Amino acid sequence: MFTDSFLQLNTIFISIIIEAVPFIIIGVFISAIIQMFVSEALLARIIPKNRFGSVVFGTCMGSLFPACECGIVPITERLVRKKVPLQAAIAFMLAGPIINPVVLFATYIAFGSSWQMVFYRAGLAFAVSIAVGLLVSYLFPEDQLRDYVDKKVSHYHHHEANQPARRITFFDRFKGTMDHAVDEFFSVGKYLVFGALIAAAMQTYIKQSVLLSFANTPVTAILIMMVLAFIMSLCSEADAFVASSFRSMFPPGPLTAFLVFGAMVDIKNLIMMLSTFKKKFVAALIGCIFVCVFVGALLISGGWL
Repeated sequence: MFTDSFLQLNTIFISIIIEAVPFIIIGVFISAIIQMFVSEALLARIIPKNRFGSVVFGTCMGSLFPACECGIVPITERLVRKKVPLQAAIAFMLAGPIINPVVLFATYIAFGSSWQMVFYRAGLAFAVSIAVGLLVSYLFPEDQLRDYVDKKVSHYHHHEANQPARRITFFDRFKGTMDHAVDEFFSVGKYLVFGALIAAAMQTYIKQSVLLSFANTPVTAILIMMVLAFIMSLCSEADAFVASSFRSMFPPGPLTAFLVFGAMVDIKNLIMMLSTFKKKFVAALIGCIFVCVFVGALLISGGWL
């Protein structure tokens, strides 16, 4: 019995790692490119100055990046360090794993070439990103990043500062990008491994059948599906295929909650956020996401959307 459960845990753990690593690599490379090629002055020019405009901009920018939640945190951190307003960076972090062509097409295919769940998922994700971004702008005026020194980047800039006459070439920036990506991969990787291990253990020892037995009302069904999304810690490119297997048991509201909440907050993503942002901020952020997703899913369940 113990051997069987350990093998199941091991299988789930490895599958989560294999599923997540490609997107971690994409995320750290995008983060590195932002660091080495995108200046604060450029970002300051293109991001709207007003609160609402910056949140909408961040949400729309997230829709252009085919990155799942596994790799979105390093990109978000780099944007904040580049002086992107916190509310815009958070809106980007929430929207990016959901409102992008790859994820929406996967959702379309998973639900039998139907647009209904695509619209529900994209619409709720867009609304939650805007709402949470605005809440963050009022509640947290500062950047909320943990104290951190990027040794590679600091060394790079210090080195350049000591050679003011030397022109920074493309090769210099390319080398800096590779150094930064490798450094950040190993920094983020340990949190991915830890999160994947916890998620695998919870999937192995917490039976889905027990949780689903409580889902007998719209409210409990939504809550159970959000808990399942958090526990299962699927990548947003794959979660639609799991959600579609619950179609015979749940209406669109709980399924949408599963698809949106899990792509914004799961175990591995939570651990990465805790390694990047202050704990109080992460707690408040998750609370805001939870309430917004829950209310939106209730509206869908009530037939109002």
